[in-house]
Amino acid sequence: MTLGGIAGLIAAIAFVALVGMLAIPLWKLGRVLEELRSQVHDLGEESVPILTELQDTVRTTNSEIGRIGEVTEEVATLSKNAASVSENAAQVSSLVTHAVGTPIIKVRALAYGIKAGFSGRNGSSAELEQRKG
Repeated sequence: MTLGGIAGLIAAIAFVALVGMLAIPLWKLGRVLEELRSQVHDLGEESVPILTELQDTVRTTNSEIGRIGEVTEEVATLSKNAASVSENAAQVSSLVTHAVGTPIIKVRALAYGIKAGFSGRNGSSAELEQRKG
């Protein structure tokens, strides 16, 4: 064996050792990638029912939001009607107070005047002054 043959043999052994050392991490990397592929596949299978349920939830939520919008509109209409009824009641109250209250005040004033007139005839003017004061 020549010196070149020995060097070639050493180079071949070194190359085999290098390939052996690189084969182990590559083999482990292959297992990791296989596990990753399996996990991605499982995730895909498990996510379909979850996404379907999520779609149903979103549809239900959207319909409930629509109903809330309808109820809000009805409450706004009811509130406007209640305000209108309140204003009408205030106007009726004012009208009744004016229509009934004013004549009652006038009748009471007339009754007081008549009473004062009769008490002035029957009593002295000092009594009348005392009642006023």
